[in-house]
Amino acid sequence: MKQLFQQRNLVLIGFIVLKFFLQYFLISPEYELHRDEFLHLDQAHHPAWGYRSVPPLSSVFSGLIFLLGGSVFWVKFFPALFGALTLLVVWKCIEQLKGNLFALCLGATGVLISALLRVNMLHQPNSFDVLCWTSLYFMIISYVNTENRKWLYYAAIIFALGFLNKYNIIFLLAGIFPAILLSKERKLLWKRDFYFSVFLGLILIFPNLLWQYENDFPVFAHMKELAETQLVNVNRLDFLKDQMLFFTGSMFTIAAGLIALHIFQPYRKFRFLFWSMLFTLSIFIVLKAKAYYAIGLYPIYIALGAVYLGNLLSTNRLKYLQTIVLALPILFFIPLYKLAFPNKSPEYIVQNPKRYEESGQLRWEDGKNHALPQDYADMQGWKELARKTDSLYSLVPDAEHTLVLCDNYGQAGAINYYTKRGLRAVSFNADYLYWFDLEQSYSNLIRIKEFDEIETELKTSSPYFNKSSLADSITNRYAREYRTRIYVFSGAKIDINKRINREIERVKKH
Repeated sequence: MKQLFQQRNLVLIGFIVLKFFLQYFLISPEYELHRDEFLHLDQAHHPAWGYRSVPPLSSVFSGLIFLLGGSVFWVKFFPALFGALTLLVVWKCIEQLKGNLFALCLGATGVLISALLRVNMLHQPNSFDVLCWTSLYFMIISYVNTENRKWLYYAAIIFALGFLNKYNIIFLLAGIFPAILLSKERKLLWKRDFYFSVFLGLILIFPNLLWQYENDFPVFAHMKELAETQLVNVNRLDFLKDQMLFFTGSMFTIAAGLIALHIFQPYRKFRFLFWSMLFTLSIFIVLKAKAYYAIGLYPIYIALGAVYLGNLLSTNRLKYLQTIVLALPILFFIPLYKLAFPNKSPEYIVQNPKRYEESGQLRWEDGKNHALPQDYADMQGWKELARKTDSLYSLVPDAEHTLVLCDNYGQAGAINYYTKRGLRAVSFNADYLYWFDLEQSYSNLIRIKEFDEIETELKTSSPYFNKSSLADSITNRYAREYRTRIYVFSGAKIDINKRINREIERVKKH
């Protein structure tokens, strides 16, 4: 028994080491950080119980990144860690359900060789979101399996952490709660510990709810903006197609898990999980959610399927199928490797667009096709922008009274991350709206402006300054920020701070 335990631990460690290796290996050095990563990193410099764009937990992880030095290595480390912990939770779930070594390897392979490799590349709330979904399902399975009340309290803590990371976890509850009500497990509602655990969860998320209330619930404004600018372009059929791509090599295992919920005797008490998936997916489809919002659904069903297949294929007559089933995720990963990761140069993708176009990767949130996948274009041009802004800042007279104002959070965050001069760029976009230093008086302006054919910035702003010029632009044609302009205005004739205040109030109202 001890030898088997040691063997399993060695296999688990091997999977985790491989997970970290792949997360760094699958990104070409030609790509920089993603625009969203810059926003989350900047939140570390503005700690709060909530933000306009996300709940507060990502700022805590960003703070840890800066404590460790703030390098790109550490930016990539935490999403890789959350991916490895997701694999670990699936492993522990399989162990609790009495899965054999084959089941453990099948579950770990399914989680490892999947779209999570893409998700776990970026410092965004998504990696921790998937971890929380998987962990919460595991806590629920553990409670139903053992009826030990401790799992209810663990579930409350996991839900709270998930909520403080990304509100998306609410859709897990929206699916699983009615599923439990329709099953025999509704007896949970008569348990005192259930209500105590709910109360614990509410206490843990209360500071964020209070912050939302005190700030007029910016989450609703953010969701409205998201629905109008991005979700409106979501095709429901594409949503369903994309669900098949996240864990393509493990679809057989997931399907086996769903079937097992109806025919496998040890799983009968977990049958509500079948309806939970159905309810959650239905809600996402109705709301026209982005496909990746549902990715956290699947790891736990891989665990269920792995245990069932491990039991089914353990007989001598079917044992030969184990190798085939284990090979499926790896075989399906080969085309995924060629298409789904930023491991090919922008030049290669532009010269070989056919496969990327056919797989829908060139279609951006605006519903149109572009030269590069949107995420890849969002990982280009940022160092150039920061370098040129730094250089221009050094030439401005009275530079310490210069405001660096950007059009979007990616520009502001990139400048703040890469700057060598300690700049604190801001924007009226996203959380930067709340981060203006209005105690500082400004006499100069460096304006970062997205490309506009009409070129109105000089005309509208020049009368308010003694000197004005279009000083530079982004020349990286693969960047989403290609041709973004950098204007320099000096010697203000107006009170810039008053203009900023008026614009902040206007944006907040709308």
